[in-house]
Amino acid sequence: MPGSRWGTPHLWAVALAACGGQFLVVLDVSVVNVALPSMRTDLGLSEVGLQWVANLYALTFAGFLLLGGRTADLFGRRRMFLVGLGLFAAASLAGGLAQEPWQLLGARAVQGIGAAVLAPATLTMLTTSFPHGAARTRAVGTWTAVGAGGGAAGGLFGGVLTDLLSWRWVLLINVPIGVLVLIATVVWVAESGESDRAARGRLDVPGALLVTVGLGTLAYGIVRTESLGWAAVGSLLPLLGGLALLGVFVAVEARTAAPLVPLRLFRRRLVSVANVAMLVCGGAMVAMWYFMSLYMQNVLRYTPLEAGLGFLSQSMSIILGSKLAPRLMHAVGARYLTMAGTAVSGVGFLWESGGMHTAGGYLATVLGPGVLMAFGSGLALTPLAAVATAGAAPGETGLVSGLINTSRTMGGALGLAVLSTAAASRSAGSENAPALVTGYALAFQIGGLALLACAVAMLFALPARAGAGSGPTTPVSSG
Repeated sequence: MPGSRWGTPHLWAVALAACGGQFLVVLDVSVVNVALPSMRTDLGLSEVGLQWVANLYALTFAGFLLLGGRTADLFGRRRMFLVGLGLFAAASLAGGLAQEPWQLLGARAVQGIGAAVLAPATLTMLTTSFPHGAARTRAVGTWTAVGAGGGAAGGLFGGVLTDLLSWRWVLLINVPIGVLVLIATVVWVAESGESDRAARGRLDVPGALLVTVGLGTLAYGIVRTESLGWAAVGSLLPLLGGLALLGVFVAVEARTAAPLVPLRLFRRRLVSVANVAMLVCGGAMVAMWYFMSLYMQNVLRYTPLEAGLGFLSQSMSIILGSKLAPRLMHAVGARYLTMAGTAVSGVGFLWESGGMHTAGGYLATVLGPGVLMAFGSGLALTPLAAVATAGAAPGETGLVSGLINTSRTMGGALGLAVLSTAAASRSAGSENAPALVTGYALAFQIGGLALLACAVAMLFALPARAGAGSGPTTPVSSG
C-alpha cells in the first residue's frame, strides 16, 4: 500500500508529484536531440542555429536555477511548483505548435525558466514534507533515480515520438503529463510550512537576468564568429557586450544584500576548482549527446527511432558510472576518481574524433566511444560534487550543491556554442556527409583535449584528500 511505503497517502502524493516534475525537467534536456534534424527540415533552421534549440533551454534553466530555488523558499514550495509546471507545460505547447524558428526558440527559452522554478521546488517539497529517516531517504532516492531515468530515456523517447508521430510530440508530450501532475498536486498536495514573506524584497532578480542575458549574448557572439570572423564588428559587439554584462553581474553580486551567488564561496579553493571542472565536463556531456545524434542521422542515415535506440548504450553507461562512483570514492578518493572519470571520457571523445567516417559501423563509431564518454562522465559527476561540498562552510552545502548544478548547465550551454561554431566553421556550410564528418570530428577532438587538460589540471589544483569520505548533499543530475 502507498501508505506503508511513504508513511501516509499524503506523502505518497507529494512524492509522485515531485518525481513527475523532475522527470519532465530532466527529460527535456536530452529528448530534443534526436528530433533536431527533423526540426531543421520542417522549420528551416540553419546548422549553427539548430544548437539554440538545445542552448536556449540550458541558458535560461541555468541562469534562473538559483533564483528558482529561492522563490520556493520565499513564496511556498507547492505554489512555485505549480507556477513552474504550468509555465513549462504552456511553453511546451507553444513549442510543439511552432510554425517559425523564432517561435520554437522562444518557447524553449520560456521552458527553461519554467524548469528553473520547477526543479528546485520538486526537491524542497520532498525534504520539507518527509521527516528525517528512512521515508525521506527512500523519497530522495526515488527522486534521484527518476531524474537519472529521465536523462537516460530522453534519446529513446525522442526517437520513438519523432519516428512514429513527429518532432512536435517531443514537446507536446509534456502537456498531458504536466496537466495530470498539476491536477494531482492541486487535489492531494498541501503547502508545506510557511513562506518567508518578510524576505521577498531580497530576491535577486537583477542577478539572474544579468547572468542569463550575459551568457546568452556571449554565446551569440561566439556563434557569429563562424560566419563573420573574430575581428568583425558583428562578432566583437556581442562578445564584448556579454563579457560586460557578466562583469556587471559580478559587481551586483558583490554589493547586494542577498546575492544569487555569494562571491565569497569562490575564495575556497575546492569550490572554485570543482565548479570550473564542472563547466568543462558539462560542456562535454551536452556536446556528446548533440553531435552523436547529428552524426547518426545526418551521416549514418539512421532513422530517429534507430538513433534513439543507438543511445541506449550511452544511457546505461552513464547510469552505471553514477552508481559505481560512490563506492569507488571510498576506495580511491574523490580527487583521483574525478580525474580518472574525466580522462576516460576524454579518451572516448578522441576515439570518436579519429574513428568517425561516412561509412562507420555502430560498434566502432557509436557504441565503443559512446560507452567510454558516458561512463567516464558518470564516474566524474558525483566526486566533483563531493569535492565542492567538502570545501563549503557548515550551512552552505545546499547553496554549493545548487551552484555545482548551475555550473554544469552553464558549461553545457557555452560548450555547445563553442563546439557547434567550430564544427560549422570546419564544414564550411556544406551539408554533404564528408564535410559534416570533418566538422563533427573537430568538435569531438576539442572536447576530448579539453577534458584531458582538465584531468591534468585537477592533479595539481586539488589536494590529495579532496572530498574524501564525503558526498554531495544535493544530487547532481546526470541528464
